[in-house]
Amino acid sequence: MKASELRTKSTEELEKLLVELSREKFNLKMQNGIGQLSKPDQVKKVRRNVARIHTLLNQKVSA
Repeated sequence: MKASELRTKSTEELEKLLVELSREKFNLKMQNGIGQLSKPDQVKKVRRNVARIHTLLNQKVSA
């Protein structure tokens, strides 16, 4: 997900998306732990998207 796409969303939508991505990140970590993860790069993508959302939320709060 690109930052430009995320900037168009409201704070509530970003928080909802953050919860969804956090759950997905947890599930991917569990799959990785038991050896069922088919796409190991997916963990990195989700982690970066979570960081992007946190950054945008912080920018919106301080603005």
